[in-house]
Amino acid sequence: MLTRFSVAPLHTMTRTLAAVAMGREAPDLVITGARVLSTYTERMHREREVWIKGGRVAVVRRAGDYKKSKLTGAQVRDVRGGIVAPGLVDPHVHIESSMMTACAFAEAALLNGTTTVFCDSHEIGNVCDVAGIEWMLQDARRAPLSIYLTVPSTVPATNAKLETAGGDLTAAKIGRIFDRWPEAAALGEKMDYISVAMGDARSHAILAAALKRGRPVCGHIYGRQFVAAGAASGITDTHEAIDREIAGDFLENGVWIFLRGGNPLTPWHSLPQAIKAVTELGANPKRVCVCTDDRDADDLFLFGMDWVVRQAVAAGLKTTTAWSLGSLHPATRYAMDGEFGGLAPARRADMVLLNDALEVQSTWYGGELVVDRRKPTALLDQAMTKRYRYPRAAYATVKLPARATLTPALPKQAVTANVIRLVPPGILTAHDTVALPVAVSWADHFEKTDLCFLTVIERHGKNGGVGHGLLRDFGLKDGAVASSVGHDAHNIVMAGTNEPDMHLALATVKRLRGGVCVVQRGKVIASVALPIAGLLSDKRAPVVAKETTALKRAWTKLGCKVPYMGFNLLPLSVIPELRLTDKGLIDVLGMSVVPLFTRR
Repeated sequence: MLTRFSVAPLHTMTRTLAAVAMGREAPDLVITGARVLSTYTERMHREREVWIKGGRVAVVRRAGDYKKSKLTGAQVRDVRGGIVAPGLVDPHVHIESSMMTACAFAEAALLNGTTTVFCDSHEIGNVCDVAGIEWMLQDARRAPLSIYLTVPSTVPATNAKLETAGGDLTAAKIGRIFDRWPEAAALGEKMDYISVAMGDARSHAILAAALKRGRPVCGHIYGRQFVAAGAASGITDTHEAIDREIAGDFLENGVWIFLRGGNPLTPWHSLPQAIKAVTELGANPKRVCVCTDDRDADDLFLFGMDWVVRQAVAAGLKTTTAWSLGSLHPATRYAMDGEFGGLAPARRADMVLLNDALEVQSTWYGGELVVDRRKPTALLDQAMTKRYRYPRAAYATVKLPARATLTPALPKQAVTANVIRLVPPGILTAHDTVALPVAVSWADHFEKTDLCFLTVIERHGKNGGVGHGLLRDFGLKDGAVASSVGHDAHNIVMAGTNEPDMHLALATVKRLRGGVCVVQRGKVIASVALPIAGLLSDKRAPVVAKETTALKRAWTKLGCKVPYMGFNLLPLSVIPELRLTDKGLIDVLGMSVVPLFTRR
């Protein structure tokens, strides 16, 4: 079966690769008639051919050299002037956001020319602790994709007084993951950046667990005032550079920046602004990468790493530089550029064939053709039939209270409500106050304001807590939506205009053993089942993508102004300004619980 370990370690192949490079031994595969994109010199070389042996590049030569030689036995493919480039390397991605297992994720990634990813599995860590991360690692080992782990660093995202999570990854647990799993390449994004800046002992103990083992530390920082403190704490990359000024600050402080490109209708498309640190401020791109971060199943096909690279070209970078930001630079950031990221002798034969628009036509993984003419090959199809099967415990993580009150009691007197207001594109929120007079029903309030209910229900079977809030500018006028993907504790997050539809949405999530659903007037109009940890489907990528597309249509039809991936962030109590968890409304900057109502 095709696995990431199908290519032999380099130290066992050096004599063979040298023999092929010198023309004493035949390669296994020759890709000829190509323009070769060099990420090392950022040049495009015409009329070249790549000789491959044992899943690794042996040499890049002039087109026609193999035919002129006396060697025989190699498979030869003439790409007729197409561009051959190294496979893409995604330096920061959350596989769980795709709602697919690692094996299923691989199919969509390879179709987009991505052959290596560095994933942060803090979603499943928040639900299932170390066991969940190790399930994901076992899944990754079966996938036809090189998958490395950036070990989750902030589980739970805040302390237990502010939210209830299923996992608790201490410094000791994180150290054991590093020691046990060679795929554990770095410490994942340190999301509690305020705690880091303020010297929190637990946060710095976790940083130390990585630093003393020589592992790089990934960051997650909003606000220019926190950049230097993060860098001083050992953080050396971030994917949260949202504009040119903070991007420039990161680079000046020795922090790699990962320019995040995503569906422009979602909060995951900061590349056009952040790249201006290079195109307008003149920063050298040598410590700049591109990444995807979060992708749902549908967007993974439409907005993959190849699309992000094309966005960098559209923003002003030359083609070879943009492709380097998506291949050699991420490999270099993780000190793995001797293994992948470029087409040079000894590197893995992870390659793509591109047309002039940089659209992926074919993908080779370790010298094996897995995508051809934009479709999976029989080899990749075979790998998809042998996906990792998660244990029974992974399917039993949605443990809801027997009874839950889903809406707050209607105030009997005039009050001031602390309200979460959505700030486009949806990552940040604002803390608004709204005067609510005495009313007969909540419907009276909703008719006069752009408010709806927001509720978070603890789902790990620990305390059955329910947090009530009010959401402004979401656009929901009728019905309810619910999701078991409530970042980062992954309790159930739901919004609605009436309690019956909200109860149906909650019952649907429970029946699915986790998932996302849209309900209107007593009917479920769309849903995606996520039975693995309440986060992942166990179906193949095209099936999940189709279900996700239908969910998005229903979501938009209900009037929701923020995509459901942005909605899932509303319980994320490390991003300013006001959030909702199962413990109530959280003032993020103050790290404290605030009441929903105060007397006027």
